[in-house]
Amino acid sequence: MSNSVGGSREQTGTAGIQERKLRHIEACLRPESQYVGVTTGLEGVAWPYRALPELNLNAVELQTTLLGRTLTAPVLIGAMTGGAERAAQINRNLAVAAQRLGIGMMLGSQRVMLENPAAAASFQVRDGAADILLIGNLGAAQFLPTQTRNAYGPAEAARAVENVGADALAIHVNPLQEALQVGGDTGWAGMAARLTDLVPQLGFPVVLKEVGHGLDAGTLQAVAGAGFAAFDVAGAGGTSWARVEQLVHHGQVITPDLCELGIPTAQAIRDARQVAPHTPLIASGGIRTGLDAARALSLGATAVAVARPLLEPALDSADAVEAWLRQFIHELRVALFVGGFGSVGAAQGE
Repeated sequence: MSNSVGGSREQTGTAGIQERKLRHIEACLRPESQYVGVTTGLEGVAWPYRALPELNLNAVELQTTLLGRTLTAPVLIGAMTGGAERAAQINRNLAVAAQRLGIGMMLGSQRVMLENPAAAASFQVRDGAADILLIGNLGAAQFLPTQTRNAYGPAEAARAVENVGADALAIHVNPLQEALQVGGDTGWAGMAARLTDLVPQLGFPVVLKEVGHGLDAGTLQAVAGAGFAAFDVAGAGGTSWARVEQLVHHGQVITPDLCELGIPTAQAIRDARQVAPHTPLIASGGIRTGLDAARALSLGATAVAVARPLLEPALDSADAVEAWLRQFIHELRVALFVGGFGSVGAAQGE
């Protein structure tokens, strides 16, 4: 892919959003999009080794339940993209692979679809993935008004879910990304109250997620009464969307210290489990191997989500995505096997 993502004037409106989505794809493929000095912290989570596990590898049970749906393994394809032809290809390949494997998928931000119905086709994946857990996605910033637009409400949230046949909606929070994005949404005062008012009005499960800088304990406490069905901690240590925005708009990372801010994934899982002990947790942010997934589950995650490692395979084919995920799931099974855990629940301490 071309790396010529800098130097152009920021566009506005639907066309600008579509162009930015394509440039996000390019930027995410660049190594500079990844955290440099911050790791997920998962590498520091000790994993047991049993020389006599008293298990058969193929008997290790990976099946789990999330948002009322059964997954053959505790794995989601994380939110990536939408709104352009190349994004449609990516989403189709991801969805077909998810269907084949019996895992879940989260769509990229659907704002462009709501503002331009013609972009909806890039989010339509049910024809190739009729049975998967499918989670829609909108930005929290869209639910507060600005001087130039009205706020989204229950009607827009419902459209995002119903128009793609999703089972649930993720509302993503990304203040650092927005602050470093040219023309980003920086009016976040009153957001916790807005979400606490909004979520109970929706007739489907809602997930609160970060985009890769980590959900903090204070935020989870602030929305404790909202009724979120799950939290996606999306911790630091993988893709820094602050870096992505600067690559898109400047061609380089111009504030590397700010782009390294965030809560490492392992710490975000621990904090979320302490603050919200009974709410399902999705662990994402730098999950790259099956052992990463096993460690996240042992900290209290219900499932893990993987995004960036699947981007390049998704540009190729559904077969390539499936092959990557099969290896990832195999690694998870092996980790549980040698740790002496016969199931996901056992690794979670159940």
